[in-house]
Amino acid sequence: MKTDANARAATEDGPFYRRWVQAVANLEDGNILRVAFFALLAGTASVLYVDFRELTENEGAALAVPAQPILPPFNPDGPGDGANPNVTTSPQLLEQPLEIALGSGGELRLTGSIDVGSAERFAAEIEARGEYVQTVLLDSPGGSVMDALAIGSLIHEKGLATKVAAGSLCASSCPIIFASGASRLASRDAAIGVHQIYAAALSGDAQNALRVAGSAMSGAQSTTGEIISHLTKTGVDPALWLHALETPPERLYYFNPEEMTRLKLVTEFVEN
Repeated sequence: MKTDANARAATEDGPFYRRWVQAVANLEDGNILRVAFFALLAGTASVLYVDFRELTENEGAALAVPAQPILPPFNPDGPGDGANPNVTTSPQLLEQPLEIALGSGGELRLTGSIDVGSAERFAAEIEARGEYVQTVLLDSPGGSVMDALAIGSLIHEKGLATKVAAGSLCASSCPIIFASGASRLASRDAAIGVHQIYAAALSGDAQNALRVAGSAMSGAQSTTGEIISHLTKTGVDPALWLHALETPPERLYYFNPEEMTRLKLVTEFVEN
């Protein structure tokens, strides 16, 4: 049944909105309600789509942020000798996932960022060629703390030596591995530095960092306890990690040779 308003006469002439009003007027009341309902439903779906697209675009932008900074600036509150160490390894090489390669003289070279799964690859290499490995040579900006702890534990268990050569970098979580050596060799010109743990370093990648951000404080405290326990077990002064706790994630505290000796981080300085 049509209402009086719906029964009003209309012509085909006139602007578009008049024809649209006429089409609506010709509908039954029930049909009008159905049209209004589906129009509202379509509008809601459009709004949800726009919101979802904006959220996914924002998440994509967040995931594009590198999980591990490469060679942050020197911390002015660090050692008094003051300058950035001279790192000769290319940033492009340091940014790559950790490469594990057996070199001459029993050296196993670990070069690049400590990505999630590095510890498994390292363990597989030790199982396959461990009888040839005497020294683990490090050149890394760090990365996944849990993988660094696992690599360090295996080095300590096997009684291997660790080494950081002149021009090489061992930063962030990498010093955990270096501290694990039965003998810890380093050049006086090696760049060895630490900073605070943060969510991406705990998880190894930015996507997981977003998921664990809510519990990052608890995770950082627990992991700090594991690091201190590990350093104590390997014979390194756990006071070393105080410098990490005091240094923001975007900077590095580089140790000078005197500190490396006092903290028992280095057992012997070498020329290269």
